[in-house]
Amino acid sequence: MERPGRLLLLSELRVRNAAYDVSLSRSLLTWKRRVSSPVYHPFRPSVCHSVSVSEIISVREEEEENSSRRRDDGSWKKIKEREGKDCRQVFTVLYVERCQQHRWRCAEVTFTCSEGALCQHWVNSIREQLAAISNRPKHLLVYINPYGGKKQGKHIYEQKVAPLFAQAGVSTHVIVTEYANYARDHLRTQAELKKFDGVVCVGGDGMFSEIIHGLVWRTQIDSGVDPNCPDEALLPCSLRIGIIPAGSTDCICFATVGTNDPVTSALHIIVGDSQPMDVCSVHHNNTFLRYSVSLLGYGFYGDVLTDSERKRWMGPARYDLSGVKMFLTHHYYEGTVSYLPARGIMGTPRDATRCRSGCLVCQHNGRLHLEKADMYKTDEALDSETDSEWRTIRGKFLAINAASMSCACPRSPKGLSPAAHLADGTTDLILVRKCSRFNFLRHLLRHTSKDDQFDMTFVEVHRVRRFRFTPRHCQTDSDLDLRESGKHQLFSQICRDHPACGCAPAYSSWNCDGEILTHTAIDVRVHCQLIKLFARGIEEPTVFEDLTNPCAI
Repeated sequence: MERPGRLLLLSELRVRNAAYDVSLSRSLLTWKRRVSSPVYHPFRPSVCHSVSVSEIISVREEEEENSSRRRDDGSWKKIKEREGKDCRQVFTVLYVERCQQHRWRCAEVTFTCSEGALCQHWVNSIREQLAAISNRPKHLLVYINPYGGKKQGKHIYEQKVAPLFAQAGVSTHVIVTEYANYARDHLRTQAELKKFDGVVCVGGDGMFSEIIHGLVWRTQIDSGVDPNCPDEALLPCSLRIGIIPAGSTDCICFATVGTNDPVTSALHIIVGDSQPMDVCSVHHNNTFLRYSVSLLGYGFYGDVLTDSERKRWMGPARYDLSGVKMFLTHHYYEGTVSYLPARGIMGTPRDATRCRSGCLVCQHNGRLHLEKADMYKTDEALDSETDSEWRTIRGKFLAINAASMSCACPRSPKGLSPAAHLADGTTDLILVRKCSRFNFLRHLLRHTSKDDQFDMTFVEVHRVRRFRFTPRHCQTDSDLDLRESGKHQLFSQICRDHPACGCAPAYSSWNCDGEILTHTAIDVRVHCQLIKLFARGIEEPTVFEDLTNPCAI
């Protein structure tokens, strides 16, 4: 707790007819119940609450509802007597309260002052402290996907999020998307981004991907950077991005907040949290394909997505059915993986530590990445030295995955790569070589257990800054384009649709954050901390309170 000399205000106020010592500093609002007797009672602990000023949502002044009068016997004489004596004023503070499973909710406490001038002084002082917080958004551009998930996006925003924004004094410009990629196209061409402090999407991971593609592309074009060049260093976006989860999968929310609760995400936006995130750019033959922030999967996960797209009428159950089907077909794919290992950084893919709020690994590696980027700018010759650091692996693979975050979700609490970090400038390249169905099943079950994900002879993992993949049968670009354009021979198409004949397909597809890529040979580069989210990472649960804080009870 801060020293009394740093306090801005200290008064005796009332909360629910009980006397409290209430103090305000530049960082904390504290209210502690006065003890009527100096005798220590072990079973009657003093009640003390402390709220960070940065987590106060708003404060409002209001006339006192004469709740005490309603407890009288209803006599007009007593009410008349109170009207002349009762001149107290009240103000209410709305603040963030933490609940279980990383959820936040909006709580409030009402203070009663002895006089109106004191009440006004408290309200003005708290508002001055909130106005001094420069990272809080005041104007937001909001995109709502009315068709994503269970088609509840508009309802969730209007019922749960909009009232919170209004209470916090955040103005919004709301756009309901009309078709796929509407938000992406609007951000690229029409949105006046200078008017806003951030962009918010209401939807699932697909909607977030639209925002990423529109905002990152717009930033590069406005700055004269060619997005089609895989060797170009992309410029970070100035606007933060908020996600109000309303989709069937909310992988990004689970990784950056810890829950897919809309109220929690809205409160993170209001208090102005900022969580940097890496973004991978995916290219084919110097042509930009997509950006990725979570998972790039070839082989098993690519096949599951491709097959599930043919069963969209089944809803979310299609992923389970396609997963079982692809596991039973057990296809493997030959190809060459080349990667640029991340050297001189902190952390490995097999660490026991996890990426959490205030992650030291992300901070250290982010600074290291910026220092190297500045060095390359001053001496371009150093960039060519990295060519000798490339490593190449050839073989038959059941799955090739690149996880830029843990990819944890309710079905896989640890994710594909539990130690992956959000903002360290790397991605974890996971190679699953050809093995028996039983061993592959063991590998898949590891995602739901506490065992080491990569402690298997047919699985290897590398923390990389960049990688390339070329399928074995892709001899020329024209052959690949012919395969991707759908011009197949009849016999090969039959074999691909009916793998029981024994003719395994030569190619899989890439699963890029839940979207199918149209090319197989790709070049992937990680761009360190390219975007920022209205989030703070997953907070560690507080098991024991800080005993040095006198308000910890």
